[in-house]
Order: sequence, then structure tokens, then C-alpha cells
Amino acid sequence: MSTVRPPSPASRSSSGALAAWGTAILVIATVLIGALAPARHGAPARSAAEDPACLEWSDGCTVCRRLAEGPACSLPGIACQPGALQCLHRREG
Repeated sequence: MSTVRPPSPASRSSSGALAAWGTAILVIATVLIGALAPARHGAPARSAAEDPACLEWSDGCTVCRRLAEGPACSLPGIACQPGALQCLHRREG
């Protein structure tokens, strides 16, 4: 009859240390790749609020108007769920 000997405490701690080092190296490599890889970003889409030709815009909750002093917006309703910004009124020409 054969007897199976449990692993010694030294071999268990060395395999645990090896797993910890492997995990740490994998995390560091992932972070470095994410930080150093070139990002591919297209030109950001201009929203209605950023478009100088749009004089009035809304997200379904608030209505904003471009004035000489800067934009002025209404207050939203208490349970309003805002949607995408849409231009309501454009400058002619």
C-alpha cells in the first residue's frame, strides 16, 4: 500500500508566492499596456449646446436659450428623465 505524503509547508508557501508574483506581473503589464497604447478617438460630435448656430436647445426636461450674456436654461420638472439634446431653433443663414 502506498502512502501519499502531504506537501511540505515550504513548497506550499513558495507556490503561493509564485502565484502572487505572477498575478502582480500580469496586473502591472495590463496597466502599462492600457496607459501606453495609442488611443483611437474620433472627432467628438458637437452637441446642440456647443453649436454656435443653435440658439435654443432642449433635452426634454430643460430648455436653454443662447443669450448675449451666455446660455440661460429653465429648471427641470421633479421627475423628468432627460433625453438627447436637440436643437429647437437655429440662427438663419
